[in-house]
Order: sequence, then C-alpha cells, then structure tokens
Amino acid sequence: MIEEGFAPRLERGERLLWAGRPAQGLLLTGRDGFLIPFSLVWCGFVVFWLATAIKSSAPWFFVLWGVPFLVVGLYMAFGRFVFDAWLRSGLRYAVTNRRILIERPAPFARFSSLRIDRLPQVDLSERANGKGTIRFAPPGVVWGGRDRSAWTPALDPVAQFLAIDDARAVYELIQKTADAIDGRG
Repeated sequence: MIEEGFAPRLERGERLLWAGRPAQGLLLTGRDGFLIPFSLVWCGFVVFWLATAIKSSAPWFFVLWGVPFLVVGLYMAFGRFVFDAWLRSGLRYAVTNRRILIERPAPFARFSSLRIDRLPQVDLSERANGKGTIRFAPPGVVWGGRDRSAWTPALDPVAQFLAIDDARAVYELIQKTADAIDGRG
C-alpha cells in the first residue's frame, strides 16, 4: 500500500493527507506533437539509409554506421513510451501536513521532500478528465544539459506530481495546507 511505504519517511507529528501514483501505461504529453513526427522521420531516414546501403552492396561500414542510428530511432519512436511507463509504475507521491514527498525507484532512485511553506511555485495543468500535473518549481530548459524529460516525463528534474487523478483536489489540498501552516487557514 502506498501510505505504508511513506510511514518510515514521516517526521515526528507529521500526518499523511494524501498519497497517490501517476497515471499508468501510455502517457502522451504536449511535447509529443513534435517528438512523434520527428522520431518517425528519423526512423524513416535510417531505414532508407540502411536499405540503400544493403541494396547497393556498399561497404559493411556504411551498414554498421546506420545500426546505432536505427537503435536510437526505435527508442525515440517506441521504446521511450515503454521505459517511461515502467518508471512511472514505481513512482509514489504524498502530501503531508508539512511536506510534499516524491519517491522514484531504482535505477534512477530519488527521494524528494519539499516543505510546503517553502515551495517556490505550485502550478496545476489539468485535463478535462480531471487528470493533471502539479509542478513545484518553474520548468527547466527542455533541450539543454542532461534534461531527459522531453523524451521521458518520469525523469523530469523538476519536482512534480505527474498525471495524477483528481489533480485539482490535490492542488487545493496543498494550498489549504500552505494556508494552515502560514496561519491563514
């Protein structure tokens, strides 16, 4: 059970208010409007390259040169969805009366604890079906550095509750808890 998994992480006097997981299975994001066509064009070009190299009896180096590009293209087109779904299957989220807790399992294990009274920003993006994402900091640079979140949302370095059910209710719970901590609620 999710709640029991967070019990050892709670501070003295801290209470669990909500616990959940991200959506499971295939998850499409706004970035996929660009990434899916890009990955299909990439794969198409690589297949054309390999077919031409094989058909024209080009030196083996030209065929081997295309193989890593094919592997990358297949990951971009299909594998990234499987990998992201696998990562999300182990993600766990919680809201306590003091903190936001996010736990990601191995091989990219990471535990994040954010004090609700010190959150720099809380943003809600919600879909019509009630699923949504709550981000606890401004988004980072998408294409720069080691940010893998464009291809794998579960690896986004920005703390967030990714694709959770009833996102607005969780967002309001966080706001209400922040107000209570500040003495406004």
